[in-house]
Amino acid sequence: MKNLQLILLVVFTSTFVTKNFAQPKSYAIKNSIGIEGGITKFNIITNNFKTSQGDGWVGSLSATVNLPHKWYNLSYSIQLSESNFGISGRASNINTEQVDIEHKVLAAQIALLWHAKIVKSYFTIDYGPMIQYNSKLELINEAYTNFLVNGYEQLEVKDISEVSNFGINGVVGATLGISRFKVQGQYIYGINNILNKLNSNKSLNLSGNENKFKGNTSMLVFTAIISI
Repeated sequence: MKNLQLILLVVFTSTFVTKNFAQPKSYAIKNSIGIEGGITKFNIITNNFKTSQGDGWVGSLSATVNLPHKWYNLSYSIQLSESNFGISGRASNINTEQVDIEHKVLAAQIALLWHAKIVKSYFTIDYGPMIQYNSKLELINEAYTNFLVNGYEQLEVKDISEVSNFGINGVVGATLGISRFKVQGQYIYGINNILNKLNSNKSLNLSGNENKFKGNTSMLVFTAIISI
C-alpha cells in the first residue's frame, strides 16, 4: 500500500511539473524588413591635422527579429553611405592662407545590433558592433591636389588619400516610433586607426610633424525607417 501511494505521488508530481514547467508558454516571434534612408555627419578625429565635420547621405536595409518575451530585439543591417569632411591645407609655404579642403568617403557597413526596450518596441536603446569597408579619401575639387596639409612642411593633400580600408566600429543610438514607421539616431565610432596605412608609406615627407598617423572615424547617422 505504501509503495502504491509513493507511485501515485510520483506520477502526480511529474504530471504537475510537466504541465507547469516543461511546456513553456509559446511566443509569436515576428520578423520585419526595414528600408532606411537619411543623412550623416562625418569626421576623422586625429591630432595629425585639422579636420572639419561634413554632411552626407546613407541608405540601409535591415532585418529585425522582434522577441516579445525578451527585454531586447535583434537586427542585422547593411548600410551604404557617402560622407564629406574637410582637411585644413594651404596653397604653399609662401601662401599660408588656410583652406578647408573637402574630401568624401564611401563606406559599406554591416551591423548586428541589440535594441533594449525602454517602452516596449516603441522606444529602444540600440548598440552593437559594425564591420566597415571604406574607400580612400577622395578630393571633391581636384584643384587642391598639390595643396600642402597644415601641420607639415611638404606633405601634399594627394599623399594622404590611401587610408586603411577595413575597420570595426562601435554603434550606440536610439529608435523611436510605431511598428511600420520609426526614426533612428546613431553614433558610429571607428575603433581601428583609419590612418594606419599611411604609417607604412615611407615615401611621405613628414618634415614638421613626424608623429605617427592615428585617426578614428566619427559619424552621426539620422534615418527614417519604413518596415514591411
